[in-house]
Amino acid sequence: MTNPERLIDPLQQVSIRQAFWYWLKLGFISFGGPAGQIAIMHQDLVEKKRWISERRYLHALNYCMILPGPEAQQLATYIGWLMHGSVGGVMAGGLFVLPSLLILIGLSWVYMAYGQVPAVAGILYGIKPAVTAIVLFAAYRIGSRALKNWLLWVMAGLAGFLLVFIKPWWA
Repeated sequence: MTNPERLIDPLQQVSIRQAFWYWLKLGFISFGGPAGQIAIMHQDLVEKKRWISERRYLHALNYCMILPGPEAQQLATYIGWLMHGSVGGVMAGGLFVLPSLLILIGLSWVYMAYGQVPAVAGILYGIKPAVTAIVLFAAYRIGSRALKNWLLWVMAGLAGFLLVFIKPWWA
């Protein structure tokens, strides 16, 4: 297996403390499903903090996309492992999931207890368009970096069309 230290962009060394606070923050702000989470990680880790190179990030994303399961969590875990080995992978994977789980439990409780109150129902309903916009913007950002020629754009568009408008044979 390759040495994880070699794969990190050498622009900046990341302490385990910095990584801990980043993954904790990401766990609290990552919403919008996998596309939104992947876009947030790209913007933070590649563009802002420069902890990992664009090439390495896209390689990791491609690797995680072919694995079964939640690719955004796998990507966070993999990048955590690249930065700090097994401890970093467990830390990134755990902190990616636990804060969101607590938020979902809290929102579920609010919905069950106060979902019939018009003001609360309106607030919860108003979150939907914001999350939809985040997901669409994230898909565009990642797609514009990954789809390098017109053939790939056509294939992605056709796949999107088929997913939305054609009922699969197995459903």
